Amino acid sequence: MSSPKSNPSSPASVARRRAVIDALRRGAVPHSGLDLLATGLDRFEAALDAELDAVVSGGAVFKAVRGEYGSGKTFFTRWLGERAKRLGFAVAEIQVSETETPLHKLETVYRRLTERLTTASFPPSALRPIVDAWFYALEEDALAAGATEDELAGEVETLLTARLAEVSRHAPSFATALRGYRAALAEGDEATAAAVLAWLGGQPHVAAAARRSAGVRGDLDHFGALGFLQGLLTVLRDSGHRGLFVVLDEVETLQRVRSDARDKALNALRQLIDEVHSGRFPGLYLVITGTPAFYDGQQGVQRLAPLAQRLATDFTTDPRFDNPRAVQLRLPGFTQDSLVHLGMTIRDLYAAGATAPDRVRTHADDAYVADLARAVGGALGGKVGVAPRLYLKKLVGDVLDRVDQFDDFDPRQDYKLTVSGNELNDVERNAAAGHSADDVELDL
Repeated sequence: MSSPKSNPSSPASVARRRAVIDALRRGAVPHSGLDLLATGLDRFEAALDAELDAVVSGGAVFKAVRGEYGSGKTFFTRWLGERAKRLGFAVAEIQVSETETPLHKLETVYRRLTERLTTASFPPSALRPIVDAWFYALEEDALAAGATEDELAGEVETLLTARLAEVSRHAPSFATALRGYRAALAEGDEATAAAVLAWLGGQPHVAAAARRSAGVRGDLDHFGALGFLQGLLTVLRDSGHRGLFVVLDEVETLQRVRSDARDKALNALRQLIDEVHSGRFPGLYLVITGTPAFYDGQQGVQRLAPLAQRLATDFTTDPRFDNPRAVQLRLPGFTQDSLVHLGMTIRDLYAAGATAPDRVRTHADDAYVADLARAVGGALGGKVGVAPRLYLKKLVGDVLDRVDQFDDFDPRQDYKLTVSGNELNDVERNAAAGHSADDVELDL
């Protein structure tokens, strides 16, 4: 099977280009079209595509991405998720947080996974269309095997039991809930069907009557979540999806939680890694992201020796020789040159759909793009590594939009870079802390 390769020479569709530009204008990482911006990631492509191929073939992969704030971890994982989606994977991106998604409660992680589950055809949550497609596939298989219409329900039940036999050893209620969902649909009871599916997605506080009708009890717990994940992978595979790509983002937040919760979360992460490597989750590509301090510090991975051993990777060599097949990937972050190159890429992408493309390219030429990059970096205390978000927001919203709309706007004459505290995130604010508390104004 061939893996997707981006073609930088192919024109971007209007919708993809607009989605990217709109996100950058808001100061956000785009959710799609990231191949249009993927500069400097080509050295990872061959190894990561090979891992995606291995998952399609029934394997499982765990990957840890490390990088400082601003190094592009979210961009990287969304870029990789797009490649997975083009291969037919379902994708889910989960933000780890102490209050909303504590890592030591895997039932909550599973619930967030189903809430954020998306495919190439369906936005979040794609759980219901995936389950419906699975039952349709079972019906088609039963008919292909010679079942009559009268025999269809029984043959589908037989196939359901067989396909989920391994899952039922660990989480029998997963198959029970699927039967309850199908039965409610057959009776035309939409409310019960929706409630049972919510329970299957890990939602708490599902009405007792719906749970009773499906033959399940209580709420999903920490250990049941692993069985349900196994069941979801089976349903995905049988409904035509080639794998599940999951990102646990900002895992470094574990360093700021209570020590008992932190220890439980680190152990849950160790358990997840072991389950992936044991072969329990065929079709899963699991990624976590974190800062070097999380991987190397005593308040993070190093706090649990077995976890540290599993994630140990040699980063003592020149970053040019980092092994992209290793369990950890190091994102080097932006330099002045790479930031300028990204700015030029955005300028060209913008110009391709601009009202006045020649004016955009002339007024925001390479020299101006480089000047703006230096100015934004200077406003953040010279810390170029945390500048990309703000730089691209300023480039698109303050410069390119105005050049495109106003024929007499010249950014060198009519624009003064102003960076105010209320538009900075915490990392950018800390980087700019060496400056006055007033707005930082730089003439270009």
